[in-house]
Amino acid sequence: MAATEFDMVSLPKSALDAMLEDAAERGARKALASVGLNDDRAPEHIRGLRDLFAMYLVVRNSMLKQIGTAIALVIMGGLVVAAAGYFGNIIRR
Repeated sequence: MAATEFDMVSLPKSALDAMLEDAAERGARKALASVGLNDDRAPEHIRGLRDLFAMYLVVRNSMLKQIGTAIALVIMGGLVVAAAGYFGNIIRR
């Protein structure tokens, strides 16, 4: 009798769970290997990447804050110059 695509296979739940866990672990190892994180120093590299990303966020946020401060100062300076010109004309009259 030839096997067809509709043949059923029966196995205990524990065997299925073990098979799925094994497949997931092999898939994870393969994914880590594909990005070069399959050696003993992988946790150290991942911590380094996390630290690098955290520092990037700190630099980005402080840079955005500085840009916002600079824009506010330019606007305030423009208002001071405009007010000085306006009030200077009133005083000269």
